This record gives sequence, structure tokens and C-alpha cells, in this order.
Amino acid sequence: MPNNKDDVGILGNNVLISFLPIERLADTSQPDHIRLEPNSVHLWGIELGGSQRCLGRCVGWLDDVERRRAARFVRDDIRQRYVLAHGGLKAVLSRYLGVNPNMVALDRSATGKPFLTRELREKSSITFNLSHAHDRALIAVSNAQEVGVDLEFARSDIEVANLSKRFFTLSEHTTIMQETEEQRATKFFRYWVAKEALLKAQGIGLGGLPDCEIFFEAEGADTDVRTRLGAQFSTTLRVRLLSCEKGWEAAVAAQRLDAITQCGFE
Repeated sequence: MPNNKDDVGILGNNVLISFLPIERLADTSQPDHIRLEPNSVHLWGIELGGSQRCLGRCVGWLDDVERRRAARFVRDDIRQRYVLAHGGLKAVLSRYLGVNPNMVALDRSATGKPFLTRELREKSSITFNLSHAHDRALIAVSNAQEVGVDLEFARSDIEVANLSKRFFTLSEHTTIMQETEEQRATKFFRYWVAKEALLKAQGIGLGGLPDCEIFFEAEGADTDVRTRLGAQFSTTLRVRLLSCEKGWEAAVAAQRLDAITQCGFE
């Protein structure tokens, strides 16, 4: 278990994911050195709205790849949220590695999944994943196992019928279309975050969406989730939905999900 005083403990059913102001997370004047047990997962929720000073600090923590990616965003708000999310990731990882955020160096797989450079992997076995949507981000950190996380705002302005038919399995599409029109978007995004978390844990792209099938045992974010994973998945993975406030859906996936802890709050 982590030794930082802000840990709120193991997540139980119906515990809402909370989001930490980026200003607080970016304050590394007295960083905690967090230790993580094997097969456990720590979750960090972040609000992506910060001062220019905070934004400047996060820019300084980005590597060249991230800075080039940020520069390609035309809209200022999207660019700033990208910088704050990826700077926040460096601030979180620095607490596990015991280094300053600007010393957190990353490589990327062929599908774009980031991971620690070999030098850092020789010192630590932590793994991580980041998802951000609109003004929020969710980071999962684990140890000695790959982890994936996804966070989405359940927008009602999407073409649910077309998208679910195109990207999901027949059973998933049928289940979504059996919902009332008002509930279809929520169910669509619930499937989406679960499937995306699995794909990100395995490190494969969206082309793998039809290769994983989700079965919800009941309604709500606290329901058990069963999966059918196809040939693209070389590892047996579990996925868990995470309770968020109304309008948001999130999920985390890994081989072991026995201990899921939300970090960063008193």
C-alpha cells in the first residue's frame, strides 16, 4: 500500500472517482515517495484547469514528442489541456520514481503506448496509463503488470447506432439498441471505456475493438464485467467500471484488479 498521507484507501462499489486540482498535483515542493505493491492499481483523477504558472511548469516537464504534439493543436483550450494532462502524468510518476518530473523519460510503442525508458525500468517496475477528456484526466499506475484506463464524457450528440454497429460486436450493438433513445449514449460509452481500457492495457489500437467483447452482469458502474478476448490479446485481462459523477464513464483493465486505490486526497 502507498505510504502517502493523502491516500483514501481501497475503492469499493459506488465510490465516486474524484478529481484533484492540477495546481495541487503540480506542486512538487514536498513530493511523497509512493511505494506500490505488485498487482495493485492506483488511480489519480485530475482537473485540467490551471494558472499560467502551472501551465508553464507542465510545459517544462514535457519531452520533445509531447511538445510537438501539443503545438499541432489549433485551439488554445485543447492544447492547454493536453499539456496539463501530460505534465500531470509526469508529476504523478515522479512520486513513484523518486525523481523530479522533468527527469521522467518515456519511450513509446509502435501503437503509441508510452512506457518508461530502459534506464528507468531498470530501477522500477511500475507501469501506467493516461486518459483525458474535456477538462479531466485519469491516470492508472500499477506494478509488474500492464494497465489500461479510459475516461469519457457521455455525449448525446454522437451517432450511437452507426458507431456501435461499426465498432462493436453484434451482441453489444443489440444490447445498446434495446435501450431507450435517452439511455443509448450512456450504454455506448460504458461499453467504449471498458473495451478501450482493455485495448490500452494490451497496447493495441482501435482496430482491436471487435476482438474484445463485453458482457455486463447488471446495470450501473458497480456491476461485474465478463470479457471475451480474441487472438490479438496475448494476456488474460480483467476490466472494472469506475463510478464517476453523472455524465462520465470510466474503466480500468489489468491482469489483477484486487486492490484499486484512489490517491491524492486527504
